[in-house]
Amino acid sequence: MTGVSPKLAILEKVAALARALGSPARLDLLEQLGQGEASVETLAGRTGLSVANASQHLQTLRRSGLATARRDGKHILYSLSDDAVVGLVDTLSGVAERQIAEFDRIRRDWFDVRDGMEPVTREDLLSRMKDGVVTVLDVRPADEASAACLPGAINVPLAELEARLGELDPDHEIVAYCRGPWCVLAFEAVAKLREKGFRARRLEGGLPQWRAAGLPVR
Repeated sequence: MTGVSPKLAILEKVAALARALGSPARLDLLEQLGQGEASVETLAGRTGLSVANASQHLQTLRRSGLATARRDGKHILYSLSDDAVVGLVDTLSGVAERQIAEFDRIRRDWFDVRDGMEPVTREDLLSRMKDGVVTVLDVRPADEASAACLPGAINVPLAELEARLGELDPDHEIVAYCRGPWCVLAFEAVAKLREKGFRARRLEGGLPQWRAAGLPVR
């Protein structure tokens, strides 16, 4: 017997996991991992980190149990250890939104200016998809959409949206989604579509939340 309380031993593991979440860069990497498995180099490019810095953060996430890694030839590929990690980050964001005044100011000053409407829920979107009365628009970069996307979704990256408006049915409402609840891509896409006369809303959450809810992806 070591004399160490099992409760304290468990809490130390929980605290180590919490420390791993205490970095904006690592939270950004977790959002990226929510899109699907990716190499260190790809994740570095998506987040603006150097490869060395991204690798260090990813190793911290792996040691904490939030991510897993495997070797594929010369590359190390990372993925989320469990879809529950998506819920953990969402819960953390929700607490911050309710308790931190600065969070609310950023949301109002940036996000609400672009889209103050309530997002479409996953249940509502499923119903509309079955009725065939909605266009689901994935505005993430093509490599992320090719890894996984919502069934029937059209991938039009935000940077290409204005040039490809002719591909969208003006008689259908458009529901846009991206990487998660605070990813700016869907907000920007909805604002741009409304400027062009389309009926557009964004999806509650993003691909990771959809998949974590047990809903199908392709």
